[in-house]
Amino acid sequence: MAEIIQRDGTWIFDGDALRLTPGRDKNVGLLRRTLGEITVPLGALAGISLEQGKKTGRLRLRLRDGADPLLQATGGKLTEPNDPYQLTVEADRLGVAEYFVDEVRSALLLDQVPSGPVDGYLLPGPAVPLSASAGDGTASFDGERVRLEWNWKTEDAKSASGARALALGDITAVEWRPAAGLENGCLRFTVRGAGTEAPPKYDPNSVELWGFKKDPLMALVAAAVQVRLPHPAAAGDRPVLEPAGEADPGPGPGSDHDALLRRLRELGELHKEGVLTDEEFALAKQAVLKRL
Repeated sequence: MAEIIQRDGTWIFDGDALRLTPGRDKNVGLLRRTLGEITVPLGALAGISLEQGKKTGRLRLRLRDGADPLLQATGGKLTEPNDPYQLTVEADRLGVAEYFVDEVRSALLLDQVPSGPVDGYLLPGPAVPLSASAGDGTASFDGERVRLEWNWKTEDAKSASGARALALGDITAVEWRPAAGLENGCLRFTVRGAGTEAPPKYDPNSVELWGFKKDPLMALVAAAVQVRLPHPAAAGDRPVLEPAGEADPGPGPGSDHDALLRRLRELGELHKEGVLTDEEFALAKQAVLKRL
């Protein structure tokens, strides 16, 4: 058995599976803390690596494509604090981390575990029922039905029809996307017979996300639904996952000037309405002004 204990979390490998337990450090993301302990079977792994920096290192697991509903639903866009498959390693434990990597790699080699995609989920996904509130609404899922409820920040045209109840059998796809640059994120459900090209702000089957602390919790709802949908391999629909921590950075310095001004106005409105604190508004405003 191999074990590494850090403030960021504890990883234990018993030869057949890895048990990943989040730590209690303030830098551990809300999603990891809410998700709790994860057991990853050896057969779900494509590889493991140790990335060494000047002061700390990082253990990183790479799962086989299609093995985990959470990665499938999020497209690999979970950032470091919320990614359960990364572990920050302190400098004095790098030797232990190297041993841990060697043990896992040896097991993968001995068991001849392929690194290619799988045709069925090997992790169970989050337990239900669960509910998360972020952005302009609340998403709840009991295993059979998704319920979307709106709050006072929801666009009037979207909230006019009231809460939404989506039967699992009517959902054909689910996606969680974080806010990046000038683009807001979303939790979006694709519903049979109700296709729309509307932005999440106006889409009644989407919750719009603005890049705040609780946004990643919506990814848990997405994963719980994803694991109950037909596996993407069955339809030949296997998206390429971006490496964690390398999400779309959004528009660069050459972005449209009018779009930047619109974003400033939106931030001002959110601050005026009390959605953004003074500190959050100042940081967001500064980020936009740097692009002007």
